[in-house]
Amino acid sequence: MENKTARLTVLIDPVKKKAFEELCSAQDLTPSQVVRQLIRDYLETHGAAELSKSKLAAATRP
Repeated sequence: MENKTARLTVLIDPVKKKAFEELCSAQDLTPSQVVRQLIRDYLETHGAAELSKSKLAAATRP
């Protein structure tokens, strides 16, 4: 799991937001957990998972 966090603001249709929140709740997940997993999956699918890890490690070094 990530050590540090950054905020990501997303504009979404209110009806879709409500449906998303209800589905997440039904699965005992928070919307943030689901979005983080979607982002990890997207990075992995497009071959950027390792790239993001190496850039993050470089950015957090003193």
